Amino acid sequence: MTESDSDTIRQLADRAAIWDTMCRYARGVDRGDEAIIRSAYHPDAHDDHIDYSGDIDGFIAWLAVNFEGYDNSMHFLGQCLVEFAGPDLAMVETYYASRRLRPPGDAEAAGLAPGDMICRQSWGRYLDRFERRGGAWRIARRTLVIDNRFTSVAKGGARQGAGPWGTRDRSDALYAVRAGILGDSAG
Repeated sequence: MTESDSDTIRQLADRAAIWDTMCRYARGVDRGDEAIIRSAYHPDAHDDHIDYSGDIDGFIAWLAVNFEGYDNSMHFLGQCLVEFAGPDLAMVETYYASRRLRPPGDAEAAGLAPGDMICRQSWGRYLDRFERRGGAWRIARRTLVIDNRFTSVAKGGARQGAGPWGTRDRSDALYAVRAGILGDSAG
């Protein structure tokens, strides 16, 4: 194996580790799981996220306020371009789309059917400084760029019928299925 082959294999493994970190971030936000969110960031990371700018403790508190009243969330990650600036530093641009539903507030309920919900949709890009520290690729600094965002009525969007329905807590089916496959250490 040549040195070039070895470098290519290392970069492929690094890209996979960075992608896994992005997926953990999305899972953590969608499940409302603070530990998973934290696992995507270095402890001293900074996040510029809509109207929040600061450390990860503050970001997690900001998420809790902004997800109040929502019992579901879905982030879809799109293309993820990793540009290495060295063996332990990368610029990563990841496209996202997110949606979540909530019951209408009193002022919004006029003219809506009982099963209608309010849908908040957003799409944009995460611009991340990823650093490998102690062998782990994590976000050191994030800038969120919103390309579009709006709120609309989701006709018949209320949960009806058999599930299982996703939840933003540890009652989500993910945790039971994961523990069944990975064992009790799955968390």
